[in-house]
Amino acid sequence: MRYKSYTWPHNPRVYSIDYERKMAVHKTPFGLFRLQDLGRTNRIMEGEGEFVGPDAYSQFGQLANMFYNGGPGLLIHPLWQAANAYFVSLRLEQEPRPDFVRYSFTFWEDDSWYTGLAVRQNQGGAGGQTAQEWEPSAVYHRVVSGDTLWALAGQYGLSLDELVALNPQIKNPNLIRVGEEVRVR
Repeated sequence: MRYKSYTWPHNPRVYSIDYERKMAVHKTPFGLFRLQDLGRTNRIMEGEGEFVGPDAYSQFGQLANMFYNGGPGLLIHPLWQAANAYFVSLRLEQEPRPDFVRYSFTFWEDDSWYTGLAVRQNQGGAGGQTAQEWEPSAVYHRVVSGDTLWALAGQYGLSLDELVALNPQIKNPNLIRVGEEVRVR
């Protein structure tokens, strides 16, 4: 796992991602109601880990320096989608020992950064991990209710085959989900 210039010596032991969608309820006459989808919120990425060995506290100190730097940065994890994120909390979970430090962390996604960026994955990086490369000219469309790949291709001046080729992560071109990011350039 990597954040800005810091690379974990090994991935944290536990991690989770919280996804949330904000909803509003509108009361109507005679006891009825209507739900309104206000969209998804930022992802919250949390985890726990340990640093072990003679440099354990030094590793924690380097991670703490990333926390103190402030501002958003690129968070890359072998299983998560890469995200521009703020490092919002770092917690020492126990009294540090010279050779063992247990910690927890929280990152909040900042999706305003995604416009105009694409992630291309290359397999076979160091240790068999997935490497991420950024392509600054890419453009994404966030799927809304009623969108189809065929309609998006026409909207962005592409053939359906070109749009499918830009989006190898879409396994079934007949099925795209609301909120999904589709590359259109």
